[in-house]
Amino acid sequence: MDAWSGHDIPTLPGDAQLPRLYDSARQSVQATAPGDVATMYVCGITPYDATHLGHAATMITFDLINRAWRDAGRTVRYVQNVTDIDDPLLERAQRDGEDWVVLAMRETALFREDMEALRIIPPEHYIGAVESIPAIAARVRDLLASGAAYTLDDGTGDVYYPIAAAPQWGYESHLSGPEMIALSAERGGDPERPGKRDPLDPLLWRGARDGEPAWDGGDLGPGRPGWHIECAVIALDLLGDTIDVQGGGNDLLYPHHECSAAHAETLTGKAPFAAHYVHAGMIGLDGEKMSKSKGNLVFVSRQRADGVDPMALRLGLLSGHYRADREWTDEVLKDGQQRLSRWRAAAAAPAGPSGEGLRAAVRESLHNDLDSPTALAIVDAWAESALTGAGDDETAPAAMAQTVDALLGVRL
Repeated sequence: MDAWSGHDIPTLPGDAQLPRLYDSARQSVQATAPGDVATMYVCGITPYDATHLGHAATMITFDLINRAWRDAGRTVRYVQNVTDIDDPLLERAQRDGEDWVVLAMRETALFREDMEALRIIPPEHYIGAVESIPAIAARVRDLLASGAAYTLDDGTGDVYYPIAAAPQWGYESHLSGPEMIALSAERGGDPERPGKRDPLDPLLWRGARDGEPAWDGGDLGPGRPGWHIECAVIALDLLGDTIDVQGGGNDLLYPHHECSAAHAETLTGKAPFAAHYVHAGMIGLDGEKMSKSKGNLVFVSRQRADGVDPMALRLGLLSGHYRADREWTDEVLKDGQQRLSRWRAAAAAPAGPSGEGLRAAVRESLHNDLDSPTALAIVDAWAESALTGAGDDETAPAAMAQTVDALLGVRL
């Protein structure tokens, strides 16, 4: 599967530090310490609807990490999946009387357009679940052979992972058993399923059902993969046994990331799967999380069609800290539009305060757990000075434009 088109990223002079990021497993901000090549896996969309601002906020978060690593001289190997076969996709296609393949292809194409418009650096590998099924089935067979999976005896052919096989079950999410059960039921799990060894055991392979698509699983029989094993296998096959960052929205912390890390660690014997588990906050509208189930979505494509500059959307989302659950309002958008206008005017000024000083300050704010609100405030102050004639550095306006392009992804 092809990703979207990339863009040139300015190379900034001077030294940059590797970013410090909050790790959900350690529940604290810790230094990232990749080698020459930094690895990152970010969970992508299930393409049954258009990209909304919650998706955009998550992708911008990991785009900042990508940019910070690159600025510090690292090569970045970034992988993102597309869950192009799953129950929600099939349910939406059935509801609308549409072929599920056509629905997935259309919404994935729209997602690519939105990501390109928002200037998200594309992943090195953009991988669909369907194209990964042979590899996933092989790994499920490995788990069965090692005793770290079991098949229900109800004739369905469904295969589950026993959480008792997890090296450190629960270390990532820090949730109690009752909390896990509640979230599992809410987020695609089946804790009430009869025949499971533990209510929290996640599905690895769903045996074929009448009226549903299925693929050859070899000894597993026909069927399709579970959600969590999909991401574990794609990451292992493309990035290696351990990675620097596994990321997504904070609604993926449990069960998705807890389970996918457990699968990977059981398959490889290496833990932790990720040095950092990084989770972005949710975007709300009218006091509720923006989600398809609630029908309260602000779509990136609709905003673009209405003439909203994608850079104003990006600035609006950067105005809150990435880990914070926060509201999207008309005022947030208006502030983003006004900020973009001021920055563009300042970038066209004849001179301004030190461009080197601005660059160092923005770098420092992003080094501190991607503190984008502080970075925006720093550029705001610089722009105000430049627009009022303060500063005599004639190279500063161009340096400012390069800095916000390279580090914040905002093209002026």
